[in-house]
Amino acid sequence: MAGAGYDPPMQLPGADVVLVRHGDLGSKSRGVKRDMEHQLGENLRAILADRGLAGDVELTWSRPRVHTTEADVAAVARAAADTFGVVSASAARTVDSDLDAIRDALAETARTVYDGGAFAVDARRSDRSLEFDSEDVQREGGQAIWDAVAPAFDPEVDLEDPDVTFGVEVREETTFLYTSTVDGVGGLPLGSQRPLVALVSGGIDSPVAAFEVMKRGSPVVPVYVDLGAYGGADHRARAVQTVRDLARYAPNHLESTWVVPGGDAAADLVASMDRGRMLAHRRFLLAVGEAVADRVGAVGVVTGEAIGQKSSQTASNLAVTDAATTLPVHRPLLSWDKHDVTAVAREIGTFADSTIDAGCDRLAPDEPVVDGSLDEVRALEPDDLLERARDAVDRAERVPVDASDRDAVPAERP
Repeated sequence: MAGAGYDPPMQLPGADVVLVRHGDLGSKSRGVKRDMEHQLGENLRAILADRGLAGDVELTWSRPRVHTTEADVAAVARAAADTFGVVSASAARTVDSDLDAIRDALAETARTVYDGGAFAVDARRSDRSLEFDSEDVQREGGQAIWDAVAPAFDPEVDLEDPDVTFGVEVREETTFLYTSTVDGVGGLPLGSQRPLVALVSGGIDSPVAAFEVMKRGSPVVPVYVDLGAYGGADHRARAVQTVRDLARYAPNHLESTWVVPGGDAAADLVASMDRGRMLAHRRFLLAVGEAVADRVGAVGVVTGEAIGQKSSQTASNLAVTDAATTLPVHRPLLSWDKHDVTAVAREIGTFADSTIDAGCDRLAPDEPVVDGSLDEVRALEPDDLLERARDAVDRAERVPVDASDRDAVPAERP
């Protein structure tokens, strides 16, 4: 039925390989590209192992492949698409690079997966020494598909907006056929950049911010500051769980969450400050992030802040809080609207575990500062605030991503 939104099954009969397409790394210099593809291969193997899937990763210069079984090929394609650096993945069937073999395979595939709507053949040939070109494959392959299904229904051809596309990638000895593509997360392979500390609160924004820098290749070291009575066990559990959600995309890079005690510092701020309290609290958090970064060799701190989202996040107040650290503070959501953040949180699977207040509202004074001054906040906050942040890191725990919150262990000392 043309125009009815026909969705061909991803479980392609006879499929035994997944074609993995990368994006930004393809524009890198030869040496950088080689290193990034090696990292991508390691990450693919890790995510397959984490999900219990069989797959042999083959790194070719232009198109990594994962050889697997027909039973696992659909799940392998989805796992590959969840790997940072991958823009798309397709479960594919291999045939000889012979025009007759390609025609026969397209006809057989069509009889199995194509039962209505308009179709097209999208063929690409990389080996110029073959006796046929991509136009031959599209013309003769299209005729083979038409002939295969014509006894059952009236097929249609639509090269601009087909309901089902038969993809054909022709290599020197092997040709790959596929009928569906899974969109990937894109970006760069995780581990191709230096690590960053990610402050996670248990709210919606911070896991998305962590995901965004992971997407650009930086592993994250998640840090949750436990506010004690100003936070609560639910907040801690949510923060730890969102890290576990993120670890699904990075099983070989996300091992634990640092849980840093911050309840005493929060109580002192409430008792000693009204004006500028939230700015002092944010400065404490960034100082904690810097102290952890010093321990683990990270080169920056990531937050989920956006300009103007809260009183502590006005442009002037961000300048005040940033002065608490010498490290760069990365805010990938700086210009995002809240509904855009929420949409991504739903897409990556962190939203359900983030829908609880992070506890900072209990710290907020009745009249928050919206245009703070660094000199004023320094004069009002405790003199030892940043030192207390470093001391709190000395008492941190690490909660493994594959264990319950009860399995926390003391953080490693420098």
